[in-house]
Amino acid sequence: MTIEEFFKANPKPAIAFSGGTDSAYLLYEAKSCGADAGVYYVRTGFQPEFEFEDAVRLAEELGIKLRVIEYSAFEDEKICENTAERCYLCKKKMLLALKKRAAEDGFSTVIDGTNASDDGGDRPGMRALAELGVRSPLRECGLTKSETRRLSKAAGLFTYNKPSYACLATRIPTGEKITPELLEKTEKAEAAVRALGFSDFRIRVFNGASRIQVKSDEIVRAAEMADKLCAAVEPYFDSVLLDLSVRR
Repeated sequence: MTIEEFFKANPKPAIAFSGGTDSAYLLYEAKSCGADAGVYYVRTGFQPEFEFEDAVRLAEELGIKLRVIEYSAFEDEKICENTAERCYLCKKKMLLALKKRAAEDGFSTVIDGTNASDDGGDRPGMRALAELGVRSPLRECGLTKSETRRLSKAAGLFTYNKPSYACLATRIPTGEKITPELLEKTEKAEAAVRALGFSDFRIRVFNGASRIQVKSDEIVRAAEMADKLCAAVEPYFDSVLLDLSVRR
């Protein structure tokens, strides 16, 4: 099945839009194929602000109305307890809120940007997708991450080379309570590191310290910029560590 065939069979979908590479390309294809799509962004408090800004920007560039759903994950104690089920519970709550709003707007089929490279074994949220009947056209049509990036670049989408980004809650060790204050300082610390020219990295909270995790080809640069990294992050965390195991 091709993307065109998918949208021909499902001409009125609700798109779970994150502002990332995959859902951006899915949105582009929906418009290109003439689908009457509803586009929804769920704000939970767990995403950094730049993700929302990217979602707004892309929707504006494509001339598509973006529907924003406000759902505070901080109000759910089970999610904030940060057990091993946190991602599944959060994803399910987000999708339930989206499905409810979409149904009210007249959309019965919900789709998301999961691609054919995504491994269900390391994506707890994919269990929520299956349980709620959310379809993933890119995955169903065999489009991998690299293929999605290539097609996005050809389409002129600014998101084509955007690094994959997991929500801020993934920076907190399992079992440590998630609070607005902890996510806020993590977001600000990552913004400060991003301003130094790093893009595909994470700041993990580690026993109250910040642990910077970069890709293998940036380890040397990060070490050489140790003083600048410390100066950027220390306003938010007392200790700054560089993880030599690198980010994969």
